[in-house]
Amino acid sequence: MPKQKKANPRLARGRRRLREIHGAGGEAVVAAIAEISPDLARYIVEFAFGDVYSRQGLSLRERQIATVAALVAVGHAQPQLRSHIHGALNVGCRRREILEIIVQMAVYAGFPAASNAAVTARGVFAERDGQGLKN
Repeated sequence: MPKQKKANPRLARGRRRLREIHGAGGEAVVAAIAEISPDLARYIVEFAFGDVYSRQGLSLRERQIATVAALVAVGHAQPQLRSHIHGALNVGCRRREILEIIVQMAVYAGFPAASNAAVTARGVFAERDGQGLKN
């Protein structure tokens, strides 16, 4: 009789949280990562979404605000910033708030990082407009 795999509650919780924030787009990103590195994809889902994003103390909206700010400040993670701007909008942030986060980060991360982030935000907003999404 083949050995049955044990249920992985962190992975299941992470998948639910990933879908809640990023929808099908997040699942597609993780699937693409899994093609090249299944372990990395699992770590992202288990740790980032199953553990950290599932903690008490901050709402998903607050976590996304912090994440967008950090990615703006990093300055070289445009694909991740794009994904998390979508995620922030999905959990209740407004476009105006996203732009204010970017302006705030100009003080700490510099104008090049903020300018790049603004261009990324513009692309996200245009994509959502094309999909008929108001937020």
